[in-house]
Amino acid sequence: MTISRSTMLGLALSLTLTACGDKPADPAAPAATTAGVPAAPAGATDWLSVIAATPEGGFRLGNPDAKVKLLEFASLTCPHCGDFHAAAFETIKTKYVASGNVSYEFRNFVLNGPDYAASILARCQGAEPFFGLLDSFYKDQASWTEPFGKMSPADSARLSALPEDKQIAALAEIGKLDGYVRTRGMPRAKFDQCLADKGALDKLIELRKQATDTYKLTGTPGFIINGVVQEAVYDWKGLEPKLQAALQ
Repeated sequence: MTISRSTMLGLALSLTLTACGDKPADPAAPAATTAGVPAAPAGATDWLSVIAATPEGGFRLGNPDAKVKLLEFASLTCPHCGDFHAAAFETIKTKYVASGNVSYEFRNFVLNGPDYAASILARCQGAEPFFGLLDSFYKDQASWTEPFGKMSPADSARLSALPEDKQIAALAEIGKLDGYVRTRGMPRAKFDQCLADKGALDKLIELRKQATDTYKLTGTPGFIINGVVQEAVYDWKGLEPKLQAALQ
C-alpha cells in the first residue's frame, strides 16, 4: 500500500511517542569477543574514519567493500533501539568495522513526530557528523524526548492549525530541540534551515517505506545482513552470532 506524504506526516504528529515494536529487546550484551573476526593488518586503512552517505539514504561506517554488510533500520525515539545502541555500537565499531570485514549502515525508520524532527536534525549536516549525533540522541533519549510527552492541548491545537510544511519545525521547537542541538554545535540558523528542507522529510518517508515495503519490517530495530532480513532478531545477543556466521 502506498502512503502519501500528508498521511504519513499526519500519522507521525498524531502518534507522539509510540512504541518501537511488539518484541521486547534484551539490553544485556554478551562479553565482547574477537572470535571469528580477522584482525586488520598493520598499516591498514582506518575504516572507522570512512563514513559516507549511501545512495539508498542511509549513512555507512567502514569498508564499502566489506565481506559482511550490516544494515540497521531504527528509530531515535525507540527505547529498544536505544538499548541496542548502548549494548552494541562500540563493539560493532571496534571489533567488526575496524577490521574492514564488516560495514555498518544506519537508516532511519521513523515512528512519530518527535522522531521526524530529531532525525532531520541528526541527518542534515551530512555523513561526517552523523554518527556522533546519533550517539548523542540515543544516550540522551530519555531527556530530549521528555518535553514531547508534556505537550499541552494548546500546543497540539497550534500544531494542527499550521500548514503541513511548518508542523515538524514547530514541533521541534516545542520539544526544545533547538537548545539540545545548539549545545552540540548546531546554531539556530542551521536548525531553522534543516527543518525547512522539505526534501529531508520526504527522504525520511522514503526510508520508512523501504523498511516496511521492501524489507517487510514491522518494528524497530530491524537488521539486514548482506541483503537478508534477520528474522526474530531484536538485540545484540541475537545479532552477534549472525555476524559471526556471515564472517566464516
